[in-house]
Amino acid sequence: MNKLKETFGYALGFVLFVVLIPAIMWLCSKMPALCWPHPFLAGIALFCVIDGLFLSIWAIVYMRRVGDGNPMDAFGHEVAPRTKHLMTDGPYRLSRNPMLTGIFVYLIGCCLWLGTWQSVVVFVAFVAIMLVQVRTEEERLRRDFGEEYEEYCKKVGRFLPFNLK
Repeated sequence: MNKLKETFGYALGFVLFVVLIPAIMWLCSKMPALCWPHPFLAGIALFCVIDGLFLSIWAIVYMRRVGDGNPMDAFGHEVAPRTKHLMTDGPYRLSRNPMLTGIFVYLIGCCLWLGTWQSVVVFVAFVAIMLVQVRTEEERLRRDFGEEYEEYCKKVGRFLPFNLK
């Protein structure tokens, strides 16, 4: 059952973050042709897409191997087995939420590729929703890991390697 739950969590995350959100951006942008934008802009967009996906995948693999669990905990509901160990190394030394940071970078690349204000509105709405999710997840991490998590929060920012004050 755990393997099925874990596979479901990964599949759900892929469909939601990598497929559905960009599709919503495209639909809200009145379905523009997906042709190459200006070469410089295309280069930046591709860089964001590739780097964002790389960071997210690295974080997922690291979480699975080191945290002995899965990231899918949606608004307090366990979608897949939760991590058993607090991760503070690997991609988690760069951000407390490297998977989400990677998805944000990926979606910025999608916005640049589409080049529409509507895609930016969808991105901002997604970020707002994810901020609520992150706060819920942080509460669980505080309960699960206590002082160890508090110390980690002092050293590493929510999305960036440093804390913005």
